[in-house]
Formats: sequence, structure tokens, C-alpha cells
Amino acid sequence: MNYEAQLDLALNRLHEEGRYRTFIDIERRQGQFPHAVWTRPDGTEKEITVWCGNDYLGMGQHPVVLAAMHEALDATGAGSGGTRNISGTTVYHKRLEAELADLHGKEAALVFTSAYIANDATLSTLRAIFPGLIIYSDALNHASMIEGVRRGGGEKRIFRHNDLAHLRALLEADDPATPKLIAFESVYSMDGDFGPIKQICDLAEEFGALTYIDEVHAVGMYGPRGAGVAERDGQMHRIDLINATLAKAIGVFGGYIAASAKMVDAIRSYAPGFIFTTSLPPTVAAGAAASVRFLKGEGGRALREKHQTQAKILKLRLKGLGLPIIDENSHIVPVHVGDPIHCKMLSDMLLDHYGIYVQPINFPTVPRGTERLRFTPSPVHGPQEIDTLVKAMDALWQHCALNRAEASA
Repeated sequence: MNYEAQLDLALNRLHEEGRYRTFIDIERRQGQFPHAVWTRPDGTEKEITVWCGNDYLGMGQHPVVLAAMHEALDATGAGSGGTRNISGTTVYHKRLEAELADLHGKEAALVFTSAYIANDATLSTLRAIFPGLIIYSDALNHASMIEGVRRGGGEKRIFRHNDLAHLRALLEADDPATPKLIAFESVYSMDGDFGPIKQICDLAEEFGALTYIDEVHAVGMYGPRGAGVAERDGQMHRIDLINATLAKAIGVFGGYIAASAKMVDAIRSYAPGFIFTTSLPPTVAAGAAASVRFLKGEGGRALREKHQTQAKILKLRLKGLGLPIIDENSHIVPVHVGDPIHCKMLSDMLLDHYGIYVQPINFPTVPRGTERLRFTPSPVHGPQEIDTLVKAMDALWQHCALNRAEASA
């Protein structure tokens, strides 16, 4: 095989389809989020506003978080020095897991290096713990959940997105004595819609299935103490395994699961993705624990309320322009474009002309024909930032509409 030619073929295919992804070199400035500096390919710099970040509440630069990380860095140094089983468990890891267990009202929690690894390692390992386990997975579950289900082998059933009748039919068709688990999300990040948590828990109880929820885009954001949508809806006690991240609303890095002490102990003991991975640096664990503590209290509640207000304002103003907003009443604001080339063009023009950074979302993250710009407002996106974005989208949307009309003429 001509390996160079094959590499060219693979990369050129992405360019031709308009979905080749480029890294935008940005530097976040402490205390100035969501503002940052973009370094252009020619080395020049431009002030920009980040509109697609997952640091939903700005906790990545919160003084409480930074102080905790400085303290841990001075006390312990940079890295953890090993896996959790071999010298990599510190007081900071134990404190973080205690905070997370308390947040979700569970007996225990287990921290991983990312929520992706937590999903993959946990879902694939459950089959070793429960022989013959059938996993019922929502069709729009995150890639990490899909990979965990696939890698674990065994039987799986894919139910249409949020389709309770389809899920019921699948459950009814299988042997009642077979172990079962229903895996779904609370907030689906590309459309911003919610999973029907109560109804899925009802089905799980009826058919004797375990429940596994991904709260990655909800932890810190919903519920009286920021535990997620399951807390908001009063269903958290009915969920057997909760997965979430430390890298979005919590603002740091890593992922975790929360469950019964026995379930966590089994995952800890059997999951290769946990056993053979170096643990989080103590500085990261300390910062995450401080963020979780803060978000449980009044400060976190105020941030959540302001965040929802900002999201509502942005959606209302973009709808007023007649833009095709996907509004599912969450904090995520997707604008449907429907074409990868136009989506990338809009993203580039927003960055070049207006200093607005929003990454185009193309296949395979979303299905072909549903390409979009996905805005993630935060409590620190103020009236000026929103006004600049709305005016830019108004001008560029009309410009792109004219281009599309000319191209089709």
C-alpha cells in the first residue's frame, strides 16, 4: 500500500465534504472569561469572545477553585505519581469523591481521567460483573457510551431517541430473568433536549432493569445543589449509576461515576480503564472539589439562575431574527445551518470579522444535513457580548442566504 497516498485520500475527503476540522489557537486570560486572545496562522493576535466553551459557569477561573489548586500544588507538586492502586490515591482524591457522592446522594463515587473514560470503562465492565447483561441504549447517546456498550460485547438494544414505547417493546421482547440496564442522558448536548427520566425509571422498575444516566451537560447546571436534571426532577434516588464530568460546569478536568458503595467497589476492581490509568493530579482534584462545594451552595444557585436567564435572552433575540433555533428549554442554543460548508463559512466569518468564536458542528458529531452552530452562553456573557453576537448573526445570516440563493439560481 502507498501509505502517503492513502493519508492524502482520507484527509482530502474531509476537505471536499467541508468537514475538515481545524484547531483555533486561543489563550484564555485569567479573570477575563469569556474573552480570550486568538493567535492567527500568521502569528498576529485578535481579541475574541468564546461562545462555544463548555466552562458553562466560568468556574475554571473562579477564585475559590484557583486558591484550592494553588494550595494543593504547593503542598504536593504537579503529578499524582501513579495509578490509584499504586501510589496515586491522595487525600485530595478521597475528598473529591466524598464531595461527589454527597452531591448525588449516593454512597460512593469514583473519579476517572475523563467522563469519556468513565462511560467507556463502566459500561464495558458491567458485562463482566453481570453475565448476560442486555444494555438498552438511547440512539443519541454520546460516543463514549456507544463505545462502552460496543466494547463490552454481549447483547444490546438501541431504542429510538426518547421513544418510551419503543423502549417498552424492546424490554417486553426479552427474557424477564435476564439482567438489564437502560443507558441514557439527561441533557443531549447537540439539540439540548432532555431525557424522560421519570418515565425511564418507571420502565426500569417494571422490568427489573438498572438505570445509568449521563449528566455530563447537566451537573452543576440544574437542581437545588447542582446535581443535575435527575435532582431537579426528584428522580436521583431512582438512578443506579450516575456519570458526569468535572470539565464543564465544574470547570476543571476529569470525570466520575456515583452509585452504591458496592457498585463503585466492583467497577473500581474490574475496570481496566480505571485500574491502568494514572490518577488525576492532586491539584486538579483539589480544584474540582472546591468547585463542587461552591456550586452546592448559594453562590452556585445564583450562577445557575443567571445562566438560565442569559440562555433565555439569547434564544429570544435570535428567534426574533427568524433564525432556526433548536429550542428544547435547556441552556444549549443550537442554530441549524444544514450544510457543512456554510456552517464552516459562518464560523470563520464570525471569528475573522467580529471576534466571535463558535465552532461548527458537523458529521459525525451530528447527522449529515443537521450541521449547526452551537452557542453556549454563560453567566459572564453580558448584554454587550449578547448584543454583538446577535448583530453579527443578523448580518451574516442574510449574507449567507443571498449566497445560497445565487448559487441555486
